[in-house]
Amino acid sequence: MHHFTEWVCEKWSEEACDFARYKLYLPKLTPVPSFELLALGIKAEEVEVVPGNLLLNAGIQRLEDLLIGAGGQAFNNANSRLGVGNSATAEAATQTDLQAVAGGANRQFKLMNATFPSRATQVVTFQSDFTSGEANFVWNEWGVDNGTTNTTTVVAPMLNRKVASLGTKATGTWTLTGTLTIS
Repeated sequence: MHHFTEWVCEKWSEEACDFARYKLYLPKLTPVPSFELLALGIKAEEVEVVPGNLLLNAGIQRLEDLLIGAGGQAFNNANSRLGVGNSATAEAATQTDLQAVAGGANRQFKLMNATFPSRATQVVTFQSDFTSGEANFVWNEWGVDNGTTNTTTVVAPMLNRKVASLGTKATGTWTLTGTLTIS
């Protein structure tokens, strides 16, 4: 079995979000999700594509438990999150969490957008929006975990982790999408 992951980070500025708020008659600082921006025809000003990631031992074990019916929480819309953090510590299969300080201001986990995760053929896609007031720090690491709330702490084993610089989010909406292909 082989796997390949590709990550896409779409970035909309606060100005793009303000324009969307104006068009949608929303109060200032209302979070603007990516589907609203896209519905208005507002394309992301920047798109970064990063290949690869490392499946973590605890995440692999969770997948195996689910495969054989040994229990565990499924990676579904109510129980999956994407997390981002500022640590540049290299990936290691033994890690179970982002490496940014737990509970600190430089990490954030967000629940999936509606209809995610999804599967088509052998590809599973995860997607979360980080809106204006969320995850405003350097994005050096990210991954999927098995939690149920928007928070700064990991709740259950992380499935995978990737380390690469996506830049510094200061405001606006950034959408992180990960596609995991298993063949």
